[in-house]
Amino acid sequence: MNCTIDTKTLRTIEAGAFREYYLIYNRKSTDEPNNQKNSLNYQRAENLRFAEKSGLSVASLSIEGFCTQGIIAERHSGFKEDTTVNVNKKGMVQHTIARPKFKQLITLLSRGYFKGIICLSWDRLSRNKADNAIISKFMRAGIDVRFAYAQYDNTSAGMLHMDIDGMFAAHHSRVTSEKVRITQYNLREQGICTHRAPIGYLNIGKSNDKPIDPIRGPIIRKMFTLYAQGNIGISELTRWANEQGLTSYPMRKRRTQQQMLDDGDEVTRPPKVCLPVGRGTVQRILSNPFYIGQTLGNHGLNVKSKSHKPLVSDKLFYQVQGLLGKKRPNINYAQRADMPFRKMIRCSQCGRTFTPYKTKGVHYLSVHCAPTCGNSVRNYKVAEVEKQIGDILSGFTLTDEEHAELDDRVLNEHTVHEEKARHRKEKNGRKQCKVREDLAYLQDNKLMLLKNGVYDAASLVAEENKLKSSLLELQEVDKGNEAEEQEILKDLLKLSELLKRAYFCYISANSFQKACFAGIVFSELSLSENTLSYKAKKGFQAFESRSDSLGGPTEWFSELSYPSAVRKSVVTLEKVLKDF
Repeated sequence: MNCTIDTKTLRTIEAGAFREYYLIYNRKSTDEPNNQKNSLNYQRAENLRFAEKSGLSVASLSIEGFCTQGIIAERHSGFKEDTTVNVNKKGMVQHTIARPKFKQLITLLSRGYFKGIICLSWDRLSRNKADNAIISKFMRAGIDVRFAYAQYDNTSAGMLHMDIDGMFAAHHSRVTSEKVRITQYNLREQGICTHRAPIGYLNIGKSNDKPIDPIRGPIIRKMFTLYAQGNIGISELTRWANEQGLTSYPMRKRRTQQQMLDDGDEVTRPPKVCLPVGRGTVQRILSNPFYIGQTLGNHGLNVKSKSHKPLVSDKLFYQVQGLLGKKRPNINYAQRADMPFRKMIRCSQCGRTFTPYKTKGVHYLSVHCAPTCGNSVRNYKVAEVEKQIGDILSGFTLTDEEHAELDDRVLNEHTVHEEKARHRKEKNGRKQCKVREDLAYLQDNKLMLLKNGVYDAASLVAEENKLKSSLLELQEVDKGNEAEEQEILKDLLKLSELLKRAYFCYISANSFQKACFAGIVFSELSLSENTLSYKAKKGFQAFESRSDSLGGPTEWFSELSYPSAVRKSVVTLEKVLKDF
């Protein structure tokens, strides 16, 4: 059951104490709130009068959230139904009943706990075919269903009368729904607003008249002007709007489940209140074409409105639209506190950035992870992160034994590069020899080439100059290769020494200096579950993986492919270490 029935009452019901009694069901549709003929009080009085006149006994039973003295009062549409249908293995067709109290009533009647029900008319009991079928089955099963405004004989004519009433109850709702749709369509086609006007306009109960709010309207207009100037962001604009007193229209909270189940026409609900606007509301205001005199038409298109006047000009509105998608400065953070490791560290799992903050003299890093992130630790002390970074840098520095082995490998690597350089030089020499031969042939046979028409005077000079230029380029490349190999080796050795100095400086540095060192060495830093992960920049990747590469034959420095990155790292470290 949906409602909670105390044990004593439940036992009384199951014992059959109410099998000769009736329940009264009253329903007021949420689609027709002003129809007083179908008010719950009116239905209650008419059904009680009918029960007394017909000699029917109403169950003296009260269940919280369901009935009071055998009278059920429900505010719910009888036309809307759930379209979900399930068929089990036994062939039973199941569908969901949308009305909670009607569902509870059907449950009790199906178990034979009551003799029947009393209702004002068929359309108060049901307005859809699915619920009609349930009621008809109950009546054929012997459950007594009485209507104060109708009487159906147990004959074919009576059954036809009942079917017609059920059909017309559903038809009435369909016709009403169709009329509403057509009316709404025609109004939108004419440019008349069929929905509630946004903040800045008044809703006075007329679709064709949405006047500008004299209090909120000027604030909205000023918001567009401020944002179009380009020096204020959404958050700061929201703060400004709240300072000016901009609020939403009076609204009350949605009814709780208990309030929906309460009896009576009058329901105790909190009063309507005006709430301050939030960031999302401000963003929707700035992007709503309603403020330039447009309203939602048919087929999802905006049309010129006949219900209201523009609050801002088209030029101002579209100027704001051009700025909305861009990253905007927020003056609230123009003078934010300078703290170490800002925008440097991310969560390893969801990728969100850690934000530094300080409390009670201690620096922390905090992250607001994604809901699906598995990282359970959201706050870290900066000192602990600095220690992990120091340990990583310590691993980058070379011991005396490694340095000695490094020198040997430099020599070996130098030999390898010398061999490669020798091959390149030989290849380059062969190219130079070919160019010299072509140039000598050209110079020795100028007269013959001119007589035979192979070249004219201008093309002969051009070809000769081209060969000379190619020879000079090949000679420069040969010299450059030899010089570059020597410079790379020097930069690598120098970077090794600078890293060792940098580690000792890091130990005594403050938090901002430590963050500076980390930014020089690492391209990525990420935290998760107290574990710091990193990715070294190209100039330092050789020291990151040297423990593996030292075991290889000649692969201890992968950075030979990035001479410019190594050279840049040397220059940067030298510049930073000068301040220590």
